Order: sequence, then structure tokens, then C-alpha cells
Amino acid sequence: MDDPIPAGSLRSRLELQAIQELLESQRRRVTAYADLHRTGSPTVTHLPASPVSLPPSGQEVLDALPVPALLLSPVLGEDGTLRDARYLSHNPLARADAASRFPQDSVPPWAAPALLFERFPGLVRTAIPRMLADALRLGTPQGPETVQWLVRTQSGPVRINDEVRVALCGDHFLLTWERGNRLRMAAAAQQLVRTCWAEWNLSDDGIAPSRGFRHMLGLADDAPLPSLFDLAAAATPDSLSTLYQTLYDVILRKRTAECELRLRSSGNRVFRMVAEPVRVAPGSLVWALRAVLIDVSTDRRRREAAQRSALEAHREHERADAVAAIADALREAVLPHFQDELDPYGLEAAAVYRPDARGAGVGGDWYKARKLPDGRLLIALGDARGHGLEAVTLMAKLRYALAGLAYTGEPVERLTRWLNEVACADGNESTATAIIARYHPERALLRWTCAGHPRPVLVRDGHATQLSTPDDGPGLSLGVLPGTDYTAADTPLEVGDIVLMYSDGLTERRPSDPDQDTRRFLEATERCFEEAAPGAGHAGLQDFIERLVARLDGPHCTDDATLLALRRIGT
Repeated sequence: MDDPIPAGSLRSRLELQAIQELLESQRRRVTAYADLHRTGSPTVTHLPASPVSLPPSGQEVLDALPVPALLLSPVLGEDGTLRDARYLSHNPLARADAASRFPQDSVPPWAAPALLFERFPGLVRTAIPRMLADALRLGTPQGPETVQWLVRTQSGPVRINDEVRVALCGDHFLLTWERGNRLRMAAAAQQLVRTCWAEWNLSDDGIAPSRGFRHMLGLADDAPLPSLFDLAAAATPDSLSTLYQTLYDVILRKRTAECELRLRSSGNRVFRMVAEPVRVAPGSLVWALRAVLIDVSTDRRRREAAQRSALEAHREHERADAVAAIADALREAVLPHFQDELDPYGLEAAAVYRPDARGAGVGGDWYKARKLPDGRLLIALGDARGHGLEAVTLMAKLRYALAGLAYTGEPVERLTRWLNEVACADGNESTATAIIARYHPERALLRWTCAGHPRPVLVRDGHATQLSTPDDGPGLSLGVLPGTDYTAADTPLEVGDIVLMYSDGLTERRPSDPDQDTRRFLEATERCFEEAAPGAGHAGLQDFIERLVARLDGPHCTDDATLLALRRIGT
């Protein structure tokens, strides 16, 4: 990280000193807690002598390995170079890995001994022959290296993407592998959403970062990992006050907090830091701080540019025209457009956004459908309180906070709880409603929570029904009460099912009864389906929801409205 803040800035030096004292005080508290709960020396118990057991067999050692493994023997040519490797045995994890990748009975069973490259010719063009030869020649373990190849099965080719290691084991080879695409997808996902995360140990400055942590902060691959004080020392002076408040809230108040952090080492990039406490035990002191850092530099620059444009437009033209132009740009920046990117997960998505009739151009509605590193999908739709740029600002905070939090892999109940804490920490007026869901393509299952929002509607064979509430009922709106728990509901989807998520601006007619608004939505959906069932493909689904919005739309709409549709198309 960069050198500490120059000595000339007295206020910055004092704020940096306050952060250092806060961290050192917490380190002393954690150390005292550890000393207080330190156990004495264990009593030495002399066990009776037992017979000497025989060492485990080679197969027993192979079976004990925590990764898939093959035991191979080298097959040498007349010149002494490696020509092939003979398969001798494997462990249960190798068998389970093959069963999970290949359709049943699509690959003939192995019968030892068998030649590896003769059975799988595609391996010859990978790094494995070189790794085997180098392990034999140098006598040192090889890898891990990425190996990608195709296996031809009776039901078609299967792509393999693994991290492979080779090591000598006596006169044999031990070949092990792990599925490598998950780590690369996680790193790529961090770059795509400009997100990283880390957990700092407050007793010894230890840090457990995500794989792309250094890259996101603009650090060299071999640079030391920054402690929390290093992070403060590298921050610009205008970031120190809010950073101290965030650390204070997490460490001493034991609650989730967030701030904007600008680092000089990363080219003055701006990060949204959402942090939570990690406690020794429920109700006890905080011994670690876990945080997600989201690069919001582009959004910050856009926001600052929008503010400057609005100010200049206010001087030269009517303020309404300037706000409308800014809102259009923000809406284009934060609302995604769907094509066929969800097809590999067995879903089609389409969305319609209609701004309110008062001319603001954009409101607090937002939606998201994003792939996650674990092969599942994050799906969400929300409605932030208010209208215009203030609503957009809150909407953007919640949307980007959820994008970062989702990469922790936690269930939707916890994601909704965390998002509620983010909204609560933003101020008394920062309330919103939302549906937060994760789609599991392997089970065709939609798991969702409701935070004060209209429940989704399922359209099956032309019949529209509102999904049942979770067991504990719908949760409170986001930003109303800290510490609120949320319960998820499970909705299995059949091929052809359509799930509709919408904001109340699409159905609400004041004065009106919410149940009557829901009935109007269900009836309009079924009539649209009867008139023309949704056609195939993304275009067909988009046409269906546009017809539905047109049917529900009226001349006196006073709120922006959003409709997000998901259709299961199979895998």
C-alpha cells in the first residue's frame, strides 16, 4: 500500500491515529478474552501398550486422499522415454467424480490394467503427458495445471476442465485433480462485478482474502496483504472519517455498517465497503471483521457528473429537463437487458420498465438476474422508497450491495437480512421492498424471500396463481427494523412455467384494495395468455409481458412500474 498520509494534514493525522487506537484497543480486548478463557495444560494419560499395527496398503492410502486420484505406472519406449501410463487403480472419489460428469452407462467401465492414452486419446493433446514425463525425469511433483479436453461418450462429448497434479509414488505415478473452473469463475465474477471480500483478524492483523483481492485494490501479486490500518493509511483524507465510523460501528456496536473508501494506491478508485462483525460467541466481543468491497468508481463518476450537469442545467435551463436527461442515463446504467444469457441455466428472462407519468424518467424500481460462481442464479426485484434521483441512489446502493453479498454463497434468507442491515444503516428514510431469490438449475427450484413486496405469480398452463407466502409469512420491508429475520419459500418449476415478479406501481390504483389489485393482475395475465400464449424464445416472452403491461397500464399511473418474467425452458 502507499505511504501514510502526509504529516502536513493535522486532521488526517488525528483521524488516522484514532483508527489505530481503535484497532489496538480491540486487539487488547481480544487478547484478554483469549487469556481469560485459556485452558490449562492437558492431563497426560498413559494408555496401555497396544500391538503394533501394520502400515496401510497402497489402496488404503489412495482411498484416504481427499481428492479424486488415479494410480498409474509408466510405460516406456525403447529409447527410455515415456510412451503411455498404465492405469492400475483409483479411489472412490475418482469413481464418484466420473459418475457425476458422465451419463449412466455412457462410458464403459475401467478394467485394470489399461493404457491411459489409449483409452482417452484426447489427453495426448493436454499437459498431462508432459507432466508425467517431467515428474519421472525430475522426480518432483508437477502442477497444478489447467487441463481441458473432450471425452466422447455414447450420449455425446463431455467437456472436462480440471486442475491436475502429478507426483511420483515409488515406481508409480499418483495423478490427482480438482474441478478448476469454479475458482476461475469466482475470480472472473469478481472482475465482472468489481467486487472482492476479506476477513481481518483483529487480534493479529491476519487476513483471509478472496482470490482477486490484490488485483481489485491495485496491488502487485506479491505485495503484502494490507491490514485494516494499512487500508486506512492508504485512504484519501476525505475517506478517513467515514471509515473510522464504520470500524467503530462494527467493532464496538457490533452491527453491519458501510462506507465509501477512496484508495490512493488504486488510482483513486472508490469502493463501497460493507462490513459485518465476526464474534467469538453469540453476544460476545468482535474478534474479526468481514467486509465486501465493491468498486463503484464508475458509478461515482457518473453520479458526480450527473450532479454537475444538473447544477449547470439549473442555471441555464429548466431543472426538469436536466433531471430527465440524467435519469435516462442512470436508468440505462443500472437496469440490465436480457437476451439469451440465461439459456444455459434452463431459463429465459424478459423485463419491462415503465417510468411514472410525472416525467421523472426513473424511480426506485430495480431488478437483477446474474450468474453466480456456484452455477446458480441470483434473481431479485425491488422498489426503493421515493422518486427521482434520491430513489435511484438508494436503489443503486441496494442493487450493488446485493450483487457483492451474493458472491458469499450464503442462503437467500441471510442475503435478505444483510441487505436489510445495509438499508437500516443508510438512514430513517431508506426503506424498500424486494423479492430476493436464487434459482437452482440442477433442481429446477426457485428459493425466494419476500421483504414487504407483492408476492410473485406463477403461470402454469395458462392459469395464474400468486405464490404462497413463506412459512413465517412475508418479512418486513428493508430498512424498517435492524436484526429482522426472513424465511424462504421453495417453488419447483416445470418446463413452460412462467414466474412473474412485479412492483406495485403496475397494479396499484389509489384508492384501492391490495387484494383487488392482485386479482386484477391475475385476471389480466390469464386473458393475455388466452388471447395469445407466449411464443418461443426471448422475443416471445418479451412480447407477452409487454402486452400484459399495456393491458394493466392506465392514464393515471403515478408510480414507476416493473415486470420481470422468468420462463423455465429445460436444461
